[in-house]
Amino acid sequence: MNEPSRDTVNFGDTLVTPEEKTRRVGGVFTSVARSYDVMNDLMSGGMHRLWKDRFVARVKPRAGEHILDMAGGTGDIAFRMARRAALVTVSDINPDMLSVGMDRATKRGISGLVWQQENAETLSFVDASFDAYTIAFGIRNVTEIPKALREAHRVLRFGGRFFCLEFSTTEWPGFGEVYEKYGDRLIPKIGKIVAKDENSYRYLVESIRRFPKMPEFQAMIGSAGFMQTRVEPILGGLVAIHSGWKI
Repeated sequence: MNEPSRDTVNFGDTLVTPEEKTRRVGGVFTSVARSYDVMNDLMSGGMHRLWKDRFVARVKPRAGEHILDMAGGTGDIAFRMARRAALVTVSDINPDMLSVGMDRATKRGISGLVWQQENAETLSFVDASFDAYTIAFGIRNVTEIPKALREAHRVLRFGGRFFCLEFSTTEWPGFGEVYEKYGDRLIPKIGKIVAKDENSYRYLVESIRRFPKMPEFQAMIGSAGFMQTRVEPILGGLVAIHSGWKI
């Protein structure tokens, strides 16, 4: 597989400049925005809903606290936290994903959310703006992950908490191989049929494979300044909840 150099990063298995990756990722999510939630159900057999419920239960959003849901896109995490009366700012670099989320919120009668286009690597918020920072299935699409983690740390208040839900590498014997074949062979085909976009879903599969393994990503979170970092594997690490505190 291609490995990045000082001047390149991985867009899936392809090496590109950082600027090109940002542009291409934007194109991917513009293409899949309207079919994103249907595809999530099909690709995970609906399990992504249970993973997100578990994730929000770990975050423990409280009434009145300010939470930034980064890469919040279609609102799945924000809606769950808003039900607990948290004050949620939903941010995403992609305006098409935010548009889908705002439409869904209107149809569900969910009000009070703030929707704001933001780049995770260069947030516009002042220091110490939020009590919690969440990002679900979005960090692997960031061009420079360490920079995004440092920004997460910056915008959190002292005592603030960081939570990330992301795909990883399962440690269950045999299961990883089966899932990898499923991802390589079937997910792009499902994307072609449902989203009319095989290439974008091939990238998403490749981006999962390229994402750092759990101990490596946990170390990256610590390097960004977070303390008491933890990782909670789901399905042996196919998905993982990472967390840390700003203390």
